[in-house]
Amino acid sequence: MLFSMLEIQRSLVDAIVAHARADHPDEACGVIAGPIGSDRPERLIPMVNAVRCPTLYEFDSMDLLRLYREMDDRDEVPVVIYHSHPATQAYPSRTDITQASEPDAHYVVVSIRETGPVEGPFEFRSFRIVDGEVTEEQISILE
Repeated sequence: MLFSMLEIQRSLVDAIVAHARADHPDEACGVIAGPIGSDRPERLIPMVNAVRCPTLYEFDSMDLLRLYREMDDRDEVPVVIYHSHPATQAYPSRTDITQASEPDAHYVVVSIRETGPVEGPFEFRSFRIVDGEVTEEQISILE
């Protein structure tokens, strides 16, 4: 089921940007879970970038298994899968596109290339990635 807009609370946006700054110069990554069928991101789960790399992210397989079991127990799905680009624009890389395996998820990329770990401007964009096709979508930030 495809939607053309991500509606997300400002507090979640702020938490993602803070995570990106904290993990700089490596890519930060995580998931925002929400109730099955709701398309509503509610519970942010920051993950560890298992490869600790400034140009790539990878979830630890055991952490990911635990997360999916926990979401199953809570009747949740991954509504948003996010990661940061410390030095490049907020657009999915070829690797990001290849690894995208949740067709119903919003893939958020935040770029902190202008400011790195300090406060300042950032790019925050959301995409749908289905069968290698990338479609940018609008974002509505809710107060």
